[in-house]
Amino acid sequence: MAVAVERVHPPSKNRRKIQKRVGTIAYYVLVVIVVAITFFPVYWMVVSTVQPTKYSTYYPPPFIPKGFNLDVFSELFSKYPIRAWIWHSVVLSLSSTVIVLLLSILGAYTISSLRWRGRTAFAVFLLVTQMLPEALIVVPTFKIFANFPIIHKDIRDSLFSLSLIDAAFILPICVWILKNLYDTIPREVQEAARVDGAGQMRVLFEIIMPLTLPGLMAVGVVAFFSSWNEYLFAQLMITDSSLYPASVGLGQMKTMLDTPIELQLAAGLVFAVPPVVFYIVMQRYIVAGITAGAVKG
Repeated sequence: MAVAVERVHPPSKNRRKIQKRVGTIAYYVLVVIVVAITFFPVYWMVVSTVQPTKYSTYYPPPFIPKGFNLDVFSELFSKYPIRAWIWHSVVLSLSSTVIVLLLSILGAYTISSLRWRGRTAFAVFLLVTQMLPEALIVVPTFKIFANFPIIHKDIRDSLFSLSLIDAAFILPICVWILKNLYDTIPREVQEAARVDGAGQMRVLFEIIMPLTLPGLMAVGVVAFFSSWNEYLFAQLMITDSSLYPASVGLGQMKTMLDTPIELQLAAGLVFAVPPVVFYIVMQRYIVAGITAGAVKG
């Protein structure tokens, strides 16, 4: 008994082109929606800053600025030490970044390339420390800095001590980022260098580091942003108003008697400019660092 088999014809060429075009349009529409949602808070901050305050307090507020009031920036710089706050944040972030890079380079190399008992357990424990919230250890950390014999108030109330704390919190994840990058370098390359008489430090600084330079840049960016945005320990450790970083200084603008909304928004824009510029400069290194460990060498 013959069974009739229905032939399934593939879609026509025009139909495939229409489907591809619809998919492309849907993709770009989704991209536009995500970008709009992401950048809308920035746009709203700019609009609320440049237009007169009376329009920002309307309901519903205007989405297109009605007038421009750029005097808010001159008032901001004349009324608050914004320049000093930004400079302190730059010094704090760069100091923390240097500390993180130095320690994470050595730590990642020790975990990745050296063989010693308890290496895996130590690496896992190092990562587990990232699960502890800052609020849980803020008091013990302060007590350590307050009661340690060689640390006095002048050292505790300083940007250097705060940079140590910021570096300690971001260091574990940076060590793991570099450790994964170091794992992609074939061990034959390192063994060949050792056969030629190179020591451990020479292998690290002359062979491994040049091969993972994009990853080092990405780690530096992560450390910089972490220190730039840190607030809790900065508020706790820095009690001298002349040493406030920008994150703490912006918080001090709000008082019980007044909340200068337009000045706070303007200060937020100024506070966001340095990390944005830093990210734009380092963007190609970040992309290279993200993809560097994607394929095992």
